[in-house]
Amino acid sequence: MVELKGVNLGYDSKTVLSNINLKVIAGKVLGIVGPNGSGKSTLIKGISRLVNLFSGRILVSGREIRNIRREELACLIATVPQNPTLPEAFTAFEVVLMGRTPHLGFLRYEGEKDVTIAWEAMNATKTQFLAERRVGELSGGERQRLIIARALTQQPKVLLLDEPTANLDIRHQIEALDLVRSLCFERDLIVITALHDLNLAAQYCDWLVMLNGGQIYTEGVPQDVLTVDNIKKIYGAGVCVYPHPINKLPTTLITAGDTHVQKGGNGKSQMRNTKQITKAQNLQRPECGDFV
Repeated sequence: MVELKGVNLGYDSKTVLSNINLKVIAGKVLGIVGPNGSGKSTLIKGISRLVNLFSGRILVSGREIRNIRREELACLIATVPQNPTLPEAFTAFEVVLMGRTPHLGFLRYEGEKDVTIAWEAMNATKTQFLAERRVGELSGGERQRLIIARALTQQPKVLLLDEPTANLDIRHQIEALDLVRSLCFERDLIVITALHDLNLAAQYCDWLVMLNGGQIYTEGVPQDVLTVDNIKKIYGAGVCVYPHPINKLPTTLITAGDTHVQKGGNGKSQMRNTKQITKAQNLQRPECGDFV
């Protein structure tokens, strides 16, 4: 279990997230959503002890992370970061094998056991066929699977993902999240992922936490979090939210130019999207129903 109790996180002396209380159990995918700057990446970094914990407690399997040595923490928690920098000249297998580093003692080299674990991780992520290829030759989707394989090679209990679908096309987004969800169930992992795409969050996450202004605005199952009112208030955008025709999970539909109205310098209301002001004034949009 990962548990956060009254957590305040930030950089240098600046607090970015305050009074965060969460509990995540194994075999579940927790999604973190919210607008840009709401603290999604900071929360991921805080759990992996990459930013300052000003106050509160973060526990993994009942142990406070501040009391766990870095090497041991890396055996418990693996992170898939945004846009990771990879050595272009290394082979895919060499990159995956790097995941064994926290398990190696001083001046120790990888042994047969480490190679076997890395190979099994590549099998789980369907990347074995890439083993001898150079990283510089791989596509974005292949690199993402490779990073997940490297994370699995750490044999963690907790898998953290920061925007794992960023810069991926729709096919590779689905492949990446299908993989993450299946690994969560098969290996009984605790999975926490930050996502921008609300529809992906609804489809793949068991529980959602919506951040705003450095705090938790709301949390719950996707049907309770991804509502018209919540999205309009937090993102400042008018949307329609309907049940997915196949699985009934909430599906968010945008409407071009449908942003909040703000006061201009002359005191008159002006649309933020000025290119569509004329169209917006003349267009009568139907009311969008909430998820039911």
